Amino acid sequence: MDIILASKSPRRREILENTKVRFSIEESQIDEVIKLNELPKETVMRLAYEKALDVANRNRNSLVIGADTIVVINDTILGKPKDDIEAFSMLKLLSGKTHYVITGFALINLSLNKKIVDCQISQVTFKELSEATIKDYIQTKESLDKAGAYGIQGYGGLLVENIQGDYFNIVGLPISKISDCLKDHFDINLFYGG
Repeated sequence: MDIILASKSPRRREILENTKVRFSIEESQIDEVIKLNELPKETVMRLAYEKALDVANRNRNSLVIGADTIVVINDTILGKPKDDIEAFSMLKLLSGKTHYVITGFALINLSLNKKIVDCQISQVTFKELSEATIKDYIQTKESLDKAGAYGIQGYGGLLVENIQGDYFNIVGLPISKISDCLKDHFDINLFYGG
């Protein structure tokens, strides 16, 4: 069965490439809309499902993996910042505090009529960040394409005091939980590639 990752994220691609599974990439064309009165878990699972379904509709016999990651602090969802000013305010908000990183994922094969949707939650605590540190980090240009304005796998790791939970979830793809779902529902073993 062909496997498609419905994501343009280089981080998700790298995580999946660390397994034996062969896959292609096809970006979804959905608008990532955050709805009011929707819980953060519901938001990421819905967006992951919409991304995967969009690609699955064009590839009915393939297994499509979709994912979406958000940062949540004080019940507020932090998506990708629009610019450096918004990145600065997000990082200032996260400074010295604990937040949650939630990645929703969807595994869809329409020809088998299988649709698995779930999520993983990790906890991240930031160090107290000076304005100078935040500005230095923003200068790396790492913050603009990442939820919460940081990437833990790059310079953003310098901002983190500790984490609880799945590191790969924070990067953007909870590969351990996805591996279990692939084995349980699609008989795909990521150790062997099929």
